[in-house]
Amino acid sequence: MTDIQLLSVQTGRAAPLGPDAVPSAFVKTAREDAVAVTPLGLQGDEQADLDAHGGPEKAVYGYANAHYPAWAKLFPALTFTGGAMGENLTIAGLEEKDICVGDVHSIGSSLLQVCQPRQPCFKFALRHGNKLLPKAMVKNGFAGWYYRVLQTGFVKTGDAISLYDRPNPDFPFTRLIEIIYHGKVTKNELQRMSEMSGLASQWREHARQLL
Repeated sequence: MTDIQLLSVQTGRAAPLGPDAVPSAFVKTAREDAVAVTPLGLQGDEQADLDAHGGPEKAVYGYANAHYPAWAKLFPALTFTGGAMGENLTIAGLEEKDICVGDVHSIGSSLLQVCQPRQPCFKFALRHGNKLLPKAMVKNGFAGWYYRVLQTGFVKTGDAISLYDRPNPDFPFTRLIEIIYHGKVTKNELQRMSEMSGLASQWREHARQLL
């Protein structure tokens, strides 16, 4: 991992979203200051639906800036810039294909662990006024990744990102996305996931139930 950089940092407060005024903190605002990273996410960030969002295993959402041109090509009428996916961290030089489940990234003075992909919901569609967006994310696999916080600290735009630890070098994050999005999984993979260090606990439990 070289030349990987935090392009922007975003946080958001819960507010009405869409024509039905659904509570959501999907809309994020860029932060120019050093932002504190807490066990439950970035200081100043909120989640409206705590059953589906937030918590220690969805504390911070990272997204690859490299995907934005593809999104713009798919949906030319929409505007895709940093934070458009609702991410906290817009990252240059790193994509899903470059990471493994459980990777620990050093960002600023914090340590963050990749633990699961984003599952797109209707609020993604509401944010941009296009109901096709969630299905498009499932199809293209540009999911982004949720981090759990292993070490609190501060992050800011321009921070370098480095790989601190890789506990599961033989389990690509892209494979986890395929399993979660499409459900095709082998028994060996389920066995591995059931006890995988770094994987979000809900997916470890899900694997145990399927075994």
